Amino acid sequence: MTILITGAGGTVSRAVLRSLEGTADVRVLVRDPAKAPSGVQVAVGDLDEPATLTEAFRGVRALWLLTAMGPLAPHRSMNAVWAARQAGVQHVVRMSAIGAAHDAPTRNGRLHALSDVELAASGLDWTIVRPAFFMQNLFGSVNGDTLYGALGEGRIGMVDVRDIGDFAAEVLRAPARHRGATYTLTGPASISLGTVAADLSQVYGTPITYQPVPVAAAVGSMLDAGLPEWDAKVTGEYLTAYAKGWGDYTTQDFEKVTGRPARSFGAFARDHAEQVRPTTR
Repeated sequence: MTILITGAGGTVSRAVLRSLEGTADVRVLVRDPAKAPSGVQVAVGDLDEPATLTEAFRGVRALWLLTAMGPLAPHRSMNAVWAARQAGVQHVVRMSAIGAAHDAPTRNGRLHALSDVELAASGLDWTIVRPAFFMQNLFGSVNGDTLYGALGEGRIGMVDVRDIGDFAAEVLRAPARHRGATYTLTGPASISLGTVAADLSQVYGTPITYQPVPVAAAVGSMLDAGLPEWDAKVTGEYLTAYAKGWGDYTTQDFEKVTGRPARSFGAFARDHAEQVRPTTR
């Protein structure tokens, strides 16, 4: 069974590929073959250009469908679903967004809801995966002895991207078991950035203080760093929702499928201490 991975250059799909190591017949869809990961089949195509997808999707039985956040994401998802239908793909595992719904508090969540419904109505077998806030979003958030963040006192069931990779690999290897399922992936606990700071204090052996940042300031910093305006402002919508408690819950979906608990933030922090607080040299 050939498994096709989209978004292969991104954080999540790279984690999926790592979790699929040792699995035969894994193919990646890339626009630039020079940037393709090693050890897998490479197909050149562009989700913005449907005509480029015919050969890339040929012989594929399971598709990992991830589209980058943005106003064109539904167009790209639509093109992938159409190509999958034409190629006879049996199962699509689609990465959606936590809380995706027509009344979600973010534009990204509302757009994902449209694509989720489209996939469910496509006639293809499908599974939808909706991960919570990534622990990896906190890379670089500690400067000295201060953790900066724009989540206020909101608690979130944040998830380690490595667990998303493991979960997706489990589903992709045996997709029939997950036909028609929608899974929301969280970590084992819903925590605030105050709790994150306490966990980091244990990891670094020095007190780490949480300093809340206004959402507007966080969005401004993203814009200054070159993030597209749409992405920065939609991230601000998420931060606002999370600060109000929108993400304050956990699920058992990860453990039910994989047979093990999701990684805790403490375990994540120990493994990624340098990325969370980069050292200057």
